[in-house]
Amino acid sequence: MVQQQSYDVVAILEMWWDDSHSWSVALDGYKLLRRDRKGRRCGGVALYIREALDAMGSETNDDEVECLWVRIKGKANKANILLGVRYTPPNQEEEVDNLFYKKLENVSGSPALVLVRDFNLADICWECNTAEKRQSRKVSECVEGNFLSQLVREPTRRGTI
Repeated sequence: MVQQQSYDVVAILEMWWDDSHSWSVALDGYKLLRRDRKGRRCGGVALYIREALDAMGSETNDDEVECLWVRIKGKANKANILLGVRYTPPNQEEEVDNLFYKKLENVSGSPALVLVRDFNLADICWECNTAEKRQSRKVSECVEGNFLSQLVREPTRRGTI
């Protein structure tokens, strides 16, 4: 499907991959960047990026934050695109979220910033910009404070966006 649709970038969240898999995850014409969950099953994030794009991954030292950052060089006079992929497990510690918010604040000045994220926070109402829980309100404030927009408008799982 990826190659048929000719996507430039494909993000995978909660991929469940690790070094124990003997099967190939390569796609012709794409380079794979991934960050496996350390010390636990499940989780992890990955990006397939078309080989024709000039992309460079950015390392992060926070083992607890399941996040991957990639800078895609803009063509001609276009700005570089900074792409972040983050998986947030259910019941994530607020301290781990805070580490991510600090990183996001550092990169939010990028002229073209795209963040793909599984929030796992069903109580956020993106249309009303409200949330019941404090942790969810912090996420909503972070999105708004960094001038990001929620583009998903339909439920993706169990009635949540």
